[in-house]
Amino acid sequence: MSNFSNSSQNPSLILASTSVYRRQLLERLRIPFEVISPQVDEAPLTGESTVDLALRLAQAKAAAVTKEHPHAWVIGSDQVADLCGAAIGKPGNFERAMAQLQLMGGQTVTFHTALCLMKGDIETTLSVPTEVRFRKLSDDILESYLLAEEPYDCAGSAKSEGLGISLLESIKSDDPTALIGLPLIALTGLLRDAGFIIPSKT
Repeated sequence: MSNFSNSSQNPSLILASTSVYRRQLLERLRIPFEVISPQVDEAPLTGESTVDLALRLAQAKAAAVTKEHPHAWVIGSDQVADLCGAAIGKPGNFERAMAQLQLMGGQTVTFHTALCLMKGDIETTLSVPTEVRFRKLSDDILESYLLAEEPYDCAGSAKSEGLGISLLESIKSDDPTALIGLPLIALTGLLRDAGFIIPSKT
């Protein structure tokens, strides 16, 4: 649940997500919302591109919650990291995170952050790409980073909003919040079109 009290100014809003990062980002907009965890199979389809995977999962998450809450606006989002056409998932532990960072050193990874806003049969789905260039660093530095921040729940094994920024050479995106997990610039526009007042009056 959001920490913000209900307001008659805005429609009902639900974030279909299990991500604490997305919840924290949405709280920046200071509008009331509820958090519901969607039940979605996140396995990729055969031959599915990384951007199509992100778009499909964002839409599926929103749809799963919309089915039970058809009168609320529902936000679904998903992020897939792409290195040379291959998806890079959440590492889950130190060993896989180290392998990811070693593989990405000196490479550019595209993070496709998909967003879906849905209410009943109304739906808008889009993706915001972010190109991240990783520095080529020694295993000692990578190990020190991983032990310090433990970013094992992040695709790509580096938190750009934290110490992980020290592993990066450059970030190119139209929306700096997309890399963290929820593109607020795009989302704000969609919410205003849906009748939300942002910033809302208190």
